[in-house]
Amino acid sequence: MSDLISHYINGQTVAGASGRRGDIYNPAIGEVIRQVDFANGAEVQAAVDAAQAAFPAWAATPPLRRARVMFRLKELLERHMNELAPIVTEEHGKTVDDAKGSITRGLEVVEFACGMPHLLKGEFTENVGSEVDSYSLRQPLGVVAGITPFNFPAMIPLWMSPIAIACGNCFILKPSEKDPSFANKLAELYKEAGLPDGVFNVVHGDKDAVNAILENPGIQAVSFVGATKTAEYIYHTGVAHNKRVQALGGAKNHMVIMPDADMAQATDAIMGAAYGSAGERCMAISVAVAVGDQVADNLIERLTPRVQSLKVGPGNDPQTEMGPLVSREHFDKVMGYIDAGVREGADLVLDGRSLNLQGYENGYFMGGSIFDRVTTDMSIYNEEIFGPVLSVVRAPDYASAVKMCNDHEYGNGTAIFTRDGDAARHFTNSVQVGMVGVNVPIPVPMAFHSFGGWKRSLFGDHHMHGPEGVRFYTKMKAVTARWPGGIRAGAEFSIPVMG
Repeated sequence: MSDLISHYINGQTVAGASGRRGDIYNPAIGEVIRQVDFANGAEVQAAVDAAQAAFPAWAATPPLRRARVMFRLKELLERHMNELAPIVTEEHGKTVDDAKGSITRGLEVVEFACGMPHLLKGEFTENVGSEVDSYSLRQPLGVVAGITPFNFPAMIPLWMSPIAIACGNCFILKPSEKDPSFANKLAELYKEAGLPDGVFNVVHGDKDAVNAILENPGIQAVSFVGATKTAEYIYHTGVAHNKRVQALGGAKNHMVIMPDADMAQATDAIMGAAYGSAGERCMAISVAVAVGDQVADNLIERLTPRVQSLKVGPGNDPQTEMGPLVSREHFDKVMGYIDAGVREGADLVLDGRSLNLQGYENGYFMGGSIFDRVTTDMSIYNEEIFGPVLSVVRAPDYASAVKMCNDHEYGNGTAIFTRDGDAARHFTNSVQVGMVGVNVPIPVPMAFHSFGGWKRSLFGDHHMHGPEGVRFYTKMKAVTARWPGGIRAGAEFSIPVMG
């Protein structure tokens, strides 16, 4: 791979002209492995110009032909999986298996986009009035953009771009500057799949590139996934510039464990959901709400040896279960939250701060941590840590557990573990959270459903991918038609009334 990652505009790699670059680290060794160009407004404009030039022909391309590009892209992603996953691992740190899993979840959206000819079908009503027919169309918006996070450098671009492109739009991707290389590989695969130049473009950068996207009048819509503070900024700034915006923010996902739960199953679920990908998932379980002290004691007893024995190491080691955090800055932030939890009086049952991985002393590794007796006024309960830190909260009863979920400012995902169908049904109906799991710890919907939270986990009206994604990337047009043979004599000066 090149030592410099540059922009991809109009079907070719374009060297940066801003004079600004960022360092890309391998988090397992804590060293710079390459650099990435940072775009300025002129470079974003070049991508917009290329997309606008490509849009008329692409929008006019029959949906079936657009879908065939997606079929070819799916085949290419599957063929190159073993090459693509290590790129994600090298720059993000997650294990190769986890990287493959994330690409596979993105592939599912590509598969969904293959059905776009059906999804774009409108509605038709014959004879809404005498010899008058009405029908609806879904048409593309034009040039749209996606701003994606560091934790899923493959999956989130694949959640956005296939649907946008299959709907007939042209797409500009601004990936995270921490792990940008997959974006350029995706651009190459799109081209190999037969996508015309200019339909998919990549601009790299930091906040300057983000602002240039938000302020550019040639971009009609922006999709974003990231922290809540940034999501709120993206939403309000984009809307102020007359854009359609979906901005998915942070999370603090609660898993409620009832007294009748299968504790072995619940423990397994927490291990993967709290410590997989080092907790750097917006759908990670970071709060375990144990209903009753007996449940909490049992959970802590089961979890502690499991977390202690986690195999922490570089993501390219097949034995590794948990890799490093993405950057030194983020590592220090998570460490600070553990310090804060101790200061605030939580019981630190297991401390991951002291991990020292021989041969990788400069990497951003930490072990799994467990806090018990966390209360709802603590920062480790209220704020998104985004690391391998689990807070166990003791609820006296089921109603108190539900209230905790509902009172929290985030409403991304939640889960309940129980054998009681009545409790599960009540929970799914009453909890104020966008995605709910019943004995499923990470309830990420399949691609033909839609992904998104409630409250301060989502800004905007549309969830991501699935039917909501199609609606977000298209606009509705209603047509009412009457042909010359049915036109009545004489002018009509009142509002038309059918019938």
